[in-house]
Amino acid sequence: MNLRDLEYFVALAEHRHFGRAAAACYVSQPTLSTQVRKLEAELGLQLIERSPRQVMLTAAGELVVGRARVILAEVQDIRGIARQAADPRSGSLRLGIFPTLGPYLLPHIVGPVHQRFPDLELLLVEEKTDDLHELLRAGRLDVAILALPVHDESLHAEPLFREEFVLAVPADHALAGADGVPTTVLRDHPVLLLSEGHCLRDQALEVCHLVAAAERDGFQATSLETLRHMVSAGVGITLLPELSVAPPVPASPDLALVRFESPAPYRDIAAFWRRTSVYGDLLPELVEVLRAAALPLRNAKEARGDRP
Repeated sequence: MNLRDLEYFVALAEHRHFGRAAAACYVSQPTLSTQVRKLEAELGLQLIERSPRQVMLTAAGELVVGRARVILAEVQDIRGIARQAADPRSGSLRLGIFPTLGPYLLPHIVGPVHQRFPDLELLLVEEKTDDLHELLRAGRLDVAILALPVHDESLHAEPLFREEFVLAVPADHALAGADGVPTTVLRDHPVLLLSEGHCLRDQALEVCHLVAAAERDGFQATSLETLRHMVSAGVGITLLPELSVAPPVPASPDLALVRFESPAPYRDIAAFWRRTSVYGDLLPELVEVLRAAALPLRNAKEARGDRP
């Protein structure tokens, strides 16, 4: 058994398809298939059920892939130790971020991170929250920016900033131009939400449930941009995170943004990494840069006289 065999098997478990797993590992499909069979023969176990349409793990395969992920994560940590020993602030750092934050936060942090760590290569991974959590636990990310709460004792959390939500309505809507509205206005209008798997959907649903508001039936968006376009078209209203409507994001002439009365709904953003991470000395410095990116949010609140 070697590490490459475990990498092939983990890739197959993740993709459930020989061709896609082989492509992810940059090998041919016959090579990957042969190595997985070799691993099965060495262990004396059938790890996968093969069928023309899909690949399924056996009960033993599920147990083995769990241990394989742990082993590969430890190997990544060993490699990280070697990189950090050579130069703690050089090499690559894999940072994960979720789609409803990434495109809007990254323009604020990429430059300052490069200025603070000029020899550090920041590798960005954008995935949904659950996927980022698994990648972080598996050692395939070094740090992830997630919305609280995240319940995992194996991860260290550093709060970064609080991001409020604003109400987005069509430009000709009755609420357009209002100077602060209560969250209860959501009861009177169909609320457009993202599809399943987006943490923003769960956060918006929580707000809706608190005020007994209803989701718009028959529609779920795949991105914030889709939500923005549907609101502009008059289909409904929605909640948007503050960074997604702050410069450098251009304003939409068909969309009006309305602030909520205090206390406004919000989400808390934090950085997470494994407690055993070899980047334990570097990551707190990175957190300083990420927190500084939230200054425009805090300054805007102070200018409005909002709570901190």
